[in-house]
Formats: sequence, C-alpha cells, structure tokens
Amino acid sequence: MYFLNSKIEFPQVSEASSDGLLAIGGDLSPERILHAYNSGIFPWFEDEEPILWWSPDPRFVIFPEELKVSKSMKQLFNKKRFRVTKNQDFEAVITNCSNAYRKGQNGTWITENMIESYTKLYKLGYAVSVEVWESENLVGGLYGIDVGNGVFCGESMFTKVSNASKYGFIHLVQNSDYKLIDCQLHTTHLESLGGKYISRTDFLKFL
Repeated sequence: MYFLNSKIEFPQVSEASSDGLLAIGGDLSPERILHAYNSGIFPWFEDEEPILWWSPDPRFVIFPEELKVSKSMKQLFNKKRFRVTKNQDFEAVITNCSNAYRKGQNGTWITENMIESYTKLYKLGYAVSVEVWESENLVGGLYGIDVGNGVFCGESMFTKVSNASKYGFIHLVQNSDYKLIDCQLHTTHLESLGGKYISRTDFLKFL
C-alpha cells in the first residue's frame, strides 16, 4: 500500500488493489484533489478513517448519448415538475448530501473536511452543484467535479421528494456538453439511467 506524504503525487493507478484502493494519507488540498481527478483517482473514506484514494477497475460511467429516461420521468419533465438551477447553493447541496440516509451505511463519507475542501473547489470554479426546487424549497440536488476536460465526476446526490435528484441529474446531462459522466462506483439507481462499466484504461483516455 502506498502512503502519501506532503508531496502532491500519486502512484500509478495500475498499482491499485483489486477493489480499487490506491493510496492512503496526504491531504485534501485543492491542488491534490485536482491532481487526483486528472489522474483518474478520487478520495472516499468515512469519518475517523484516514484519507483513502481510489481508482477502481472497471469504472462505472454514463455516456450522455446513452442516457435512459423512463416514460414516467419524461412525463415529469413535460409537466415541468421541478425547477432546476446550477451553482446557486453549493453549500446547501453538499450539506444535504452529507446528511442523506443511505441504506447499509452507518455514517457519511462526506466529512466536515470534505465539505470544506469541495467548497473551496467550488469557489475556484471546479466543483459544480445542481439544485432542484419545488416552489422555493430545495428538495433535491447533486454535486461533482468538472476540471474542464469534458468529464463530469459525479460525487453525491440527495432527494427529499421522490425523483427530485434523478430529475436534476437528467437535466444536467441533457443540458451540458459533457462527453462522459464518471459515476465512480455502481448503483442500481445509476444503472437504471444507463450506467455501465468500462475499463480503467478506457476511462483514462477521456481525461
């Protein structure tokens, strides 16, 4: 296992373990996080754990042209069920994501340090939030990283009303020119939207 120090560098992603764990330690400075995303690496760890850096193989992604929108979701868009904004309240979105209940998880991986670091990235123009509103109430949203290479690296989403986060995600994909959506890890929710695995080698070609 590779232990990071103060120098902003990572080992080759080919050195990751079979479950994708590549390195431990380092910090969550904007410089290190951006270097990670540009290298196909992302941080993911729970509170009380050291910082863990991952580069799974295969990688779960969505190609925008293969996005699946169900009939029921199309009906919601036809009715303009929600109002969607971008980068209007990043801190509210990431805070709601950190508080969202997730089956099978005892805590959250979006720690206070993660919130602080990604908020800095937002202020630098690299983190993106999507807000979903019902009247004036924030009922869903998502955030991720956009380093300007045409790949949106989705981090987390939350919903307080059925289909709100899915509505925001579909809106983002359909109203952007991303060539790839990096989902990082598999979920049945993302698979229903068209997610599939590609090899890490193929994923890195997009970065």
